[in-house]
Amino acid sequence: MAGVRQFDEDEVFEEALAVFWQKGYAATTMQDLAAATGVQRGSLYNAYGDKETLFLHVFGRYRDSYLAQLRQALAQEDPRLALRQFLHYIFRSMRTGKPSRGCLSTKTALSEEGKEEQIRAVIRGLLDDMEAVLLERFDLPDTRSQLSMTPREAARMVVCMTRGLVVLERVYQDEKRLKEMAEILIGTLLPEEGSRK
Repeated sequence: MAGVRQFDEDEVFEEALAVFWQKGYAATTMQDLAAATGVQRGSLYNAYGDKETLFLHVFGRYRDSYLAQLRQALAQEDPRLALRQFLHYIFRSMRTGKPSRGCLSTKTALSEEGKEEQIRAVIRGLLDDMEAVLLERFDLPDTRSQLSMTPREAARMVVCMTRGLVVLERVYQDEKRLKEMAEILIGTLLPEEGSRK
């Protein structure tokens, strides 16, 4: 029937996400996406128009799932454990695959196409949402009283540090180093009682 998609959109988005993540937005072609999804290029063009539109659909779904996982990690009662699980989830996410796939949002932001306003807007939206999720957790009374700075400052610092940790992962490929940096960040934001000034 005309106008009815002859493919499973969930499967297409999963396969497209894997390609965008592994190759990066800039290096991914519609032919790559067609080969990975098993959907002809013409059908992808008819359904989504172009690569950018397909990416925006895929990224939207990825964003929702990613933020849900971050919220789940932060649901721990102990704020240090919550932040540790948040950071470790990010590490697992970017170290998945052989070779490891890295960070989708950072990889996209640094690509040439990442300068396009719509692409920048969705990356900025994800970072803002990450900050909001952290702020919500840090602003709880029991956590706020333990922070070495305001909840908003802490949330922004964590988002900034995660971007730096993405670079360290790419350069060193060393999970131990990432976890050591995570502990430094946790100790800075949530110092133990005896170490507070």
